[in-house]
Parts: sequence; C-alpha cells; structure tokens
Amino acid sequence: MKKRLSTLLAAALLAATPAMAADAPPANGSAQIPFNCDFEPACEVAPGYYGNISAPASSKFNLSIGGFIKLDSAYYSTNFGPTAYFTPTNVPKNSSTAGQKDQTIFSVKQSRLWFKASGPTLLGAKTNGYLEFDFSNSNTDTTSSGNLNATPRLRHAYGNLDWGNTQVLFGQTSDLFGIISGNTIDFNSGSQAGFFGGTRNPQLRLTQRLNLNKDNSINFSVAVQQPYQSNFNNNGTNGAPGSTAGDSWGAKPNVTAQALFISKALGVSPGYYGQSLKNFTAGFTGLVGNQEVAGNNKSLDSWGASFYTFVPIISSADGRSRANTLTFEGQAYLAANVNGATAAQYVGTAGKLQEARGFGFGTHVIYYPIQNLGLSAGYGRRQASPTSDYKFNNYERYNETYFANASYDLNAAVRVAAEYQRFETKYGNVTNVTTAGSPLGGLSSTGFANIGRFALYYFF
Repeated sequence: MKKRLSTLLAAALLAATPAMAADAPPANGSAQIPFNCDFEPACEVAPGYYGNISAPASSKFNLSIGGFIKLDSAYYSTNFGPTAYFTPTNVPKNSSTAGQKDQTIFSVKQSRLWFKASGPTLLGAKTNGYLEFDFSNSNTDTTSSGNLNATPRLRHAYGNLDWGNTQVLFGQTSDLFGIISGNTIDFNSGSQAGFFGGTRNPQLRLTQRLNLNKDNSINFSVAVQQPYQSNFNNNGTNGAPGSTAGDSWGAKPNVTAQALFISKALGVSPGYYGQSLKNFTAGFTGLVGNQEVAGNNKSLDSWGASFYTFVPIISSADGRSRANTLTFEGQAYLAANVNGATAAQYVGTAGKLQEARGFGFGTHVIYYPIQNLGLSAGYGRRQASPTSDYKFNNYERYNETYFANASYDLNAAVRVAAEYQRFETKYGNVTNVTTAGSPLGGLSSTGFANIGRFALYYFF
C-alpha cells in the first residue's frame, strides 16, 4: 500500500510541475517579462487603444480582446426619465413637471467589449478586423422593468486591407463627416450639443496618404455608406404616407469625404479618454446625399461641411508619456438633414417637407499635469438655422453644454473620474403641452440641468 501511495504521489508531483513552472516569473532579461504596475500606476495605459494591455489569444489568426467595464452614477437637477444614463436630445422645460424634479441614476451600459484580429497578407496588404459592442440597446418592453436592462449593441464591425499608404475598409464604423467627441464622462460625449462625432454606418471606404516630407502628410478618404441621416431611414416606416412624420421609400447610399493635413512637427499629445497620442491634425470633411419620401413633392437633400483641428499645445516629452501635456481639439460644421448634427431631420408640412438645416461647434482642452491625472474642460452648441424654417411648436432653437472633469488612473486597469456639466435647451414657438408629466409642459422657453457625475472604470 505504501509503495502504491508513493507512486501516485510522485506522478501527481510530475503532473503539477509544468503548471508550477508556468506560474513562475521568467528570468531577468527575458522578453516575456510582463509589465509590473505595482509601483508605477497606469504604466501600460498610454499610448495605445485602451492602453497597451492586450495580447494575442488563441484563434485562427492572432486575436486581441479588450474593452472596459464602466459604472456611471449621476445626479441631475432635472428629471430626464428612464434614458437618463444617455443624456436625451433636449432638457425638459423648466415649467414642466420633469423640469421641477431631480433624478439620480446608476448605469453600466457604456461598458464595451472589442476583438481585434490580425490575419494573413493579401496582395501585399496587411489584413485586420475589428468588432466592438457596448450594451446600450433600447428595450421597448413597457410591461416590466426590462427597459433598464443592458443588451448588446453593435458599434464597429469591419475588415481592413492596409498597404501602408493605401487602405480599403469594409463594414460598419464611424462616418467621415463627424470627427470630434467631447472628452466627457457623460456617455453622450456632447453629441447633442455640437460635439458631432458622426454616426456609425455600413460603408466601403478608401484612404490614401500623400507623404509631403518626413514630417508632413495629407490623408484623403472617401466612403460610400448607408445613410442614417434621417429618423425614417432607421425605422423603415414612421408615419402614414404624406404625414409630417414622413414615410421612407428606402434609403439611398450617400457619400462622405475627408482631407486632413497631419504634421509631426509639434510632437504628440493625448486625445479622447487619454488613450492615444496624436499629431497636429487639421482639415475638412463633407457629406452629400438625398432621399425620396412617400407623399412628398421632392426628395430631401442631405449635406454637411465641417472643419476640424487637433493641436498638441504642449507635446509629450518622449512621445509616450502624457505628463505635462496640453491638447486643444475643436470642430465647427454646417449641415442639413444629418442625424445628430441637426436638431431635426425635416421641416414643413405634409407633402411639402424639406431638409432641416443648422450648425454646431464643439471645443475642449485636455491637460495632464502628471501621467495618471487628466483634466478636461469644454463647450459645445448645436443650433437650428435659419429658425424661420421651423414652423412646428416647441422646436429646439439650440442645445449647449459646458463641462469640466478630472480622471485618475490608479493602475493600468482602474480609473476613477468625476465631472460637472451644465446642459441647456432653448425652445422656439413655445406652447403648453397639457399631457400629464410631459417634459414640454408649461410656457417656459428654456430647460437647463446641472449635472454631477462619478464613474469607475476597469480597462482590460
């Protein structure tokens, strides 16, 4: 019996040896030594997409997995209703029932999960793919609390062929017209108030880089995409034919284009979320398209033009560190019938609908006094213009936002952040809406909210 037990014990120790060896740290000098952030918080966070903390995983090709978990908490001086985790288009009127109540929310819907694949070359091009989800799909179940559940939503899904100076992308990603997202803790990133980061569209895109010299280049991009510029494109049918709600005959592809000058002369500084360091960038973007609407006497045009710039005012000392860097980023645009960029998609009466026009601008500064502490402040505004086109009641004349926030990386994974934001909506053609609890109740022409936020992140 003793001999049998000894044999079994020896076999168990031999079986455990590889596992114990795998847990042991590699020898000094080995390329396999992992980062140790115990004494240098956030040493892996920047530069890189969500930080340089991804590694190949088992797949047909090299696969990286990452994302973040985010807990949002916020206090609103106005009640935005059940979708308050994602600041709605308009602030309820001060005179409404909702405008006279406050609100506190918790949400995890901005949490994200992404997969990046690197595959074999094709005709000399590197191939890669990207797939990303968040959890902010709407749930219209009104018979339970299901509308508060977090369900997956596709953000990006594309393949890319990269020849260095030439790239071909196919799939769904952000369009070329909108570039800037406000550096807020708010899930909305100021998108309803001038910070137009574009919509995510199925598209086919060609990008060509023209190198002027070793420091300067121009990137030209053009894409054919499924338009999401109007509400009734999204829903297929939204109202009876000939009604002011419109009735789509099916979306037609539109075209977006972009020309950006990029210079290394000013060095690099951190951008949105402090995730990646960018060079000086300035240029123009555009969008054109149109759409037939049942019962209307003409098609609705869609167009937009914008100017964007990113300026490393104080650049990174070594091209990697965020410490003592200062960034300015801004964008201004004119648009018609572009979802998110304009306050409405169409104006007019049944059978005589026309595209709604407007303008917007957003700007912010991002300052890192030390590697792990980020400070940001910004202002954005979206406005209907000309207002004479807007004949309907309680239309949005403008939305504007001010914000200031601070974030601190405790280590490569955990971030804490706090923010103050003021959001204001000015209404036109004001009338009283008598529906009980309506955010448009009363004759006030203004709605404003003071907002305090706190968030915890876990990047992986």
